[in-house]
Amino acid sequence: MAVTVVLVVSSSGLNTAQQLGQHLSCEVHGTFGACDLVVPDLKAHLNKLFKNKTTIVFVGALGILIRLLAASIREKSTEGSVIVVAEDRSAVIPALGGHKGANDLSLELADFLEIKASITTASDLYYNVALDAPPGQFYLANTKDYKSFMKNLLSGEKVCLDGYLPWLKNTGIPVSHDGKLKIRSTHFNETGNQFELIYNSECLAVGVGCERGTSVNELISLVQTTLENNNLSKESIAVFVSIEQKMDEIAINAIADFFNKPLRFFDSVTLEEETPRLKNPSEIVFREVGSHGVAEASALAAAGSHGELIVEKTKSRRATCAIAKTKTLIDPNSIGKARGILSVVGLGPGKAEWLTPEAKRCIEDSSDLVGYTLYLDLLGSLATNKKKHTFKLGEEKQRVIAALNLACEGKKVALISSGDPGIYAMASLVFDCISQTDNLHWKRVEIFVSPGISALQACAALVGAPIGHDFCAISLSNLLTPWAVIEKRLTKACEGDFVIALYNPTSKKRGGNFRTALELLKRHYRPTTPVSVGKSLGRPEEEVIITSLMDLDKEAIDMLSIIIIGNSQTKIVDRKIFTPRGYLQNSSESGVIDQ
Repeated sequence: MAVTVVLVVSSSGLNTAQQLGQHLSCEVHGTFGACDLVVPDLKAHLNKLFKNKTTIVFVGALGILIRLLAASIREKSTEGSVIVVAEDRSAVIPALGGHKGANDLSLELADFLEIKASITTASDLYYNVALDAPPGQFYLANTKDYKSFMKNLLSGEKVCLDGYLPWLKNTGIPVSHDGKLKIRSTHFNETGNQFELIYNSECLAVGVGCERGTSVNELISLVQTTLENNNLSKESIAVFVSIEQKMDEIAINAIADFFNKPLRFFDSVTLEEETPRLKNPSEIVFREVGSHGVAEASALAAAGSHGELIVEKTKSRRATCAIAKTKTLIDPNSIGKARGILSVVGLGPGKAEWLTPEAKRCIEDSSDLVGYTLYLDLLGSLATNKKKHTFKLGEEKQRVIAALNLACEGKKVALISSGDPGIYAMASLVFDCISQTDNLHWKRVEIFVSPGISALQACAALVGAPIGHDFCAISLSNLLTPWAVIEKRLTKACEGDFVIALYNPTSKKRGGNFRTALELLKRHYRPTTPVSVGKSLGRPEEEVIITSLMDLDKEAIDMLSIIIIGNSQTKIVDRKIFTPRGYLQNSSESGVIDQ
């Protein structure tokens, strides 16, 4: 999916730019402070975005855009889309990439601004269709012939249509059965020419099966060979399909990624219904998985009752492949079940700047969000149009069970944690639940853990570099861990002279734990040991305290605090705390760095 950015030239266009940014849910870039991203060099930034194929909505004059971007404009097939919007909202012009999304986005923006878009591409003007930008599930095979074909069409030649081309029915194209020009849809590899455009339509379902642990290369090689031997276009593949027992099979997931096509799965009951149509039913397969076929049955189930098997089961040493075809198109979203994805996402301590791009992408890609109510509220607009499943504090197990069950339905689910999900958070509980169940559906879910900035990291950064050498983190909560275990770990950390981060230091019911821990620390560390306290980090009420072990105010600590206790080497310089790693030990006997 292309990234979209609104780029504004001057402050006079800021209001328009901000409205467009809000409508498109994207950032506004410019050279002044009110923009989401302030750039020092507008020309350099614009050209960088363009070369990265970013979709650019340029708020300013068309002439300015041309002068700024002229040096980067080369071959249109390698460029992104650029739309120009007048500062006063009076015009929307698709400047570049009209048939790569600029025309469609211009129409959307014009509708939003309640004006008419200035579309100038010939095929759109004369025939109300972009032949070099067919709708989804159709691919122009001979793009090199498009210009010559359009020249012939614009000169008055008529067109003969052949095959399934529903998107051309209500256009201005002059159609005739004896037309000199031809537009054809096919699932075969064909070349076309200046008089004939070839479109590959997604009408094929490729069924695959394999033994457990089959190599990725073996399955890819089998599918490629099968396509080549039957002269089939890879663009006509609508979906790869298999039996649900193979949801977590590495090779089968890899084949879909390799061809950049969707992957769907059927249960054995559905596949067994296809037995009368199988060319190679197998009793061995039936005894193993509950259906008389996998590759053929999956392909036929995906193609539907009117589909046909055009390539019966072919085999390599450990894998199988079969291909079925439908007369129209195969919609992957209406067949079988996708492999569910559970992303365990860390938001960081609080503020948006500490949310990683990967975590943001996981949230944007998900259909369902699961988490503690406060964490989901922190998402703001990122949670828009998502189905939210909120839970109270203390309902961690219920959150994980809900997230796994949603993923088992084939959904993309984001389980939200604060900080880093792998540090005193939800990630370990997910794997713990899976490890202690016989639920095969849970075990087939794809689990992805997206790291976040931890409270430990945030606090350390705000006060300097206190964890510059060996450190550890210990939670003082004895809700899940016996206090005797916590005390033993804390003692060992002190004996090892570790920098120690204390999580969950206190609560209304656990005030005594922190007091006990503090006394233990004072027995091992000097009174002047530097200490930092971070409270409500990344939130409006954020507070950071730099103090010493003897001056640490117990009453200032609450359940939202993170405490970092320095070690014997930790220092405070100019109100910043750091723990030296030892890089300078041998650089100078006097301790002064040579300039």
